[in-house]
Amino acid sequence: MAKMCSDGFTLLELLIVIAVIGILASVLITNLLGASKRSYDLGAQSCGKSIQTAQALSQVDYKTYLLIGTGSDQLNKVTDGVNSACAFSDMFVKERSAAGTIVSDYTIDVWDRRGSHVFTLSPAGFFKDAPGATAFSNTGAGGSNLP
Repeated sequence: MAKMCSDGFTLLELLIVIAVIGILASVLITNLLGASKRSYDLGAQSCGKSIQTAQALSQVDYKTYLLIGTGSDQLNKVTDGVNSACAFSDMFVKERSAAGTIVSDYTIDVWDRRGSHVFTLSPAGFFKDAPGATAFSNTGAGGSNLP
C-alpha cells in the first residue's frame, strides 16, 4: 500500500483561507472609510462649537452676536476662541443670520467637504442636518471658508 505524503496544504484549504482574508479585508476597509468621514464631521463639530462659544462670549461682552466677516468686530479665524479646525480650506461656513436680528439671534451652518453632515448652530443649540440647513456639498457650494 502506498503512503500519502501530506507536506503542504490542499488547494481547497488555501482557497478557504483566501476567502476568509478577503471577507475580513472588505469589512475592515468599509469601517476605515466610515471612520475617516466621522473624523471630518468631528472637526466640523469642533469648529461649530468654538464658533458657538465665541458668539456666547460676544453676547456677554458686547450684548450682540457677531456676523461672519473680515472686520475686527466680526467673526473670523482670528476671533478669540475660534478653533484652528475652522481655518482648514476644507471647512465651510454659511451665515444665515439677518443683520437686523444679529443682536438677539444667529444661525450658522458648518461642514467639512470631506465629511457627510452639515451642523447648524444658533443660541438655541447645535443641530446635525437640521431642516432648512445649507445642503451638504463636497465642493463647498453654498458656503465659504471662514475669513
